[in-house]
Amino acid sequence: MPTALPNAVPIGGLTSYLDVAQVVLYAFWLFFAGLVFYLRREDRREGYPLENEAVGRLKRPDPILIPTPKAFRLTSGHTMWAPQTGVAIETEVPSRKVEPWPGAPYERTDASLRAGVGPGSYAPRNDEHDRTWDGEYRIVPLRVADHFVVHEDGPNPIGLTVVGADRKLAGVVVDLWVDRGESFVRYYEVELPGGGRRLMPVTFCRGPLFGRNVTTEALLGEQFADIPTTKDPDSVTLREEERIMAYFGAGTLYATPARAEPLL
Repeated sequence: MPTALPNAVPIGGLTSYLDVAQVVLYAFWLFFAGLVFYLRREDRREGYPLENEAVGRLKRPDPILIPTPKAFRLTSGHTMWAPQTGVAIETEVPSRKVEPWPGAPYERTDASLRAGVGPGSYAPRNDEHDRTWDGEYRIVPLRVADHFVVHEDGPNPIGLTVVGADRKLAGVVVDLWVDRGESFVRYYEVELPGGGRRLMPVTFCRGPLFGRNVTTEALLGEQFADIPTTKDPDSVTLREEERIMAYFGAGTLYATPARAEPLL
């Protein structure tokens, strides 16, 4: 008869002296720690290395926390590498720090709503169009997206008067710009009294419950003329969208001198 090995562990005997639940718990902790480390490295592909606020220079890249460049193939057919090395930081922002320590607020040195400071700041996105899955321009006016219509039973903003925060005439809504990817109105196209057209984001205005006025509290009536324009009258690029939204954002704080003052 075969003799049993003296140190052989019987089937199932491993669990008699090993806490399997504790081993699984430790294994999960190691896995979760690795997952967090991986995700924190991946989210540093944009926006890093950080800028040192005290001296205005980029911090030295961390070879452990900053990942190696990886290629991303975009739907447009282009290839983008991230993180990008040697990217210059913007230093000509018309503003100054109120106090020297990190985290102190900035105040603008340019009175224009296009200065790009505070609520008017914007990201330098690519000057190209956002597209649908079919390759069409995503945000276009109704005169281009002719398969979109305003429901006959609902309010139609076209033809309504636009007034600013001072309740002065800013223009007239002449068209609606729709997002063909989400079937949503993004902008009102406003024709100015002095000629020319500008885009007004629907998120910065309010339609009438009664009456014929579309009201925005972000800008005064006279400030509509300085809204950034588009190169193409029938489309808008990503960078142009950023600048238009930033202009209205700046107006929420800088449209009048009283808005930038403390409440108390």
